[in-house]
Amino acid sequence: MYNTSVTKGTQESHGQNFQKLGKELMSVDEIVVMDGERCILQVKGERPFLSRKYNIEKHPNYRYLADSDPKYTFDIGKYLSSRLKLRKDDVYIVAEIDMTEEAA
Repeated sequence: MYNTSVTKGTQESHGQNFQKLGKELMSVDEIVVMDGERCILQVKGERPFLSRKYNIEKHPNYRYLADSDPKYTFDIGKYLSSRLKLRKDDVYIVAEIDMTEEAA
């Protein structure tokens, strides 16, 4: 915002005033009723901006997503259960690592 003022009397004086105004990108009320085809995108090192959403169904690899075929759903329980299991006769080494800054 830019203001200019002129005062006249026995001596004429001029004044200028600069003010920087700003507001949030969107208020909470505006976000709640935002169009479903838009989103606020935050990219590291950049200011957030309003963007249109990409329709993933148009992507050539959409068929490999769980949204398209449930067989592509990632099962964390199955992944963790298939990890290495130790038996009582196995020989292994236990090491302790100090991750504090003083150790570095």
